Amino acid sequence: MELERYKTESLQAQLQNLKNQINPHFLFNNLSVLSSLVYKDQDKAVDFINQLSKVYRYLLDNRTSELIRLDEELAFIASYTNLIQIRFGESIHFKIAVGADFFNKMIPPLALQILIENVIKHNELSPEHPMTVYLTAKGNTLEVKNRLQPRINTEQSTGTGLQNIRERYRFFTGLGVEVQTGPENFSVTIPLLNAS
Repeated sequence: MELERYKTESLQAQLQNLKNQINPHFLFNNLSVLSSLVYKDQDKAVDFINQLSKVYRYLLDNRTSELIRLDEELAFIASYTNLIQIRFGESIHFKIAVGADFFNKMIPPLALQILIENVIKHNELSPEHPMTVYLTAKGNTLEVKNRLQPRINTEQSTGTGLQNIRERYRFFTGLGVEVQTGPENFSVTIPLLNAS
């Protein structure tokens, strides 16, 4: 019995460590953007602060959640993508096709944020080469897909974000995270879990 308790505590500690990998990186990136906006466009800076406060309200409200309803994650993603739109303007667009019948499915908090952040990190975004990110639910999965527009000068990917998502899913299901890299597109498909 003591061994089982130790295993449970160990798994919970590991899960918390995985979740903690997200927040400092996210905060650093957004404070850097805000610092730049304050000097360039004060109105955009105010909008950015408003959206950032919504995002952090979500983070605070769900800091102990292991899984979250998809509709709550999508509401968070709406605020998060507003931050990105303020930052990149017409260089990035989001197409979300998720029907209401998927809203009660569960996913790890911030999984979609990590996937969207990866699109930005690894691809060129410019008015000449705008990026569209597609979020589509079908069956028991959610796909995040984008056209490949690799940055010319970029650091090699460490794969930390995808590894984080894979490990978080391992706590809840035997279903895997599917990554597909084609000649023109990149996609990540994550399982949608049933509420227990």
